[in-house]
Amino acid sequence: MAKTYAALLRGINVSGHRKVPMAELRSVIEGLGHRNVRTHLQSGNAVFTTDSAGTEDELTAELEDAIEGRFGFRVDCLVRDGDYLAAVAEACPFPAAELEGKQLHAIYYSGPAAPERFASIDREAYLPEEFALGDRVLYLYVPEGLGRSKLGEVVSRPAVVKGLVATARNWNTVVKLVEMTREG
Repeated sequence: MAKTYAALLRGINVSGHRKVPMAELRSVIEGLGHRNVRTHLQSGNAVFTTDSAGTEDELTAELEDAIEGRFGFRVDCLVRDGDYLAAVAEACPFPAAELEGKQLHAIYYSGPAAPERFASIDREAYLPEEFALGDRVLYLYVPEGLGRSKLGEVVSRPAVVKGLVATARNWNTVVKLVEMTREG
């Protein structure tokens, strides 16, 4: 049975480093046997449909290997199905419809966003910035945007995310990926 997924690539096309042109990314994904491949922006968002019975982790590993084979460097990726992305958007504890896309982010993780990872963070010290945990995701509210966020820096520290792949998307991209995966 065909299923639609989004591939979230981490840290590509930033300041001219680790260049992965979207046309070539689409070609790599198609070369894995997936179809209806579309990309969004230049920051590593792709949606595809597949008949593969592979798990999200298996699809992720396959894509990371193919990208390394094509471009000569490894890129951390997360592959998530459309139902998961929709559930993340629906579970958002912040008033997403009332905020600008730059004020709200989803940081997707390769594994559980266990509360103990974030227990040492003094949430009061960063107000009005806030975060909430979900299923393999952290919702981050940053009124002045991620570029100026002190809390964003703290929740992304290696000691906090140790052992996990983490990649952030602003809320506009979160919503767009949900739309794209629903289109199939």
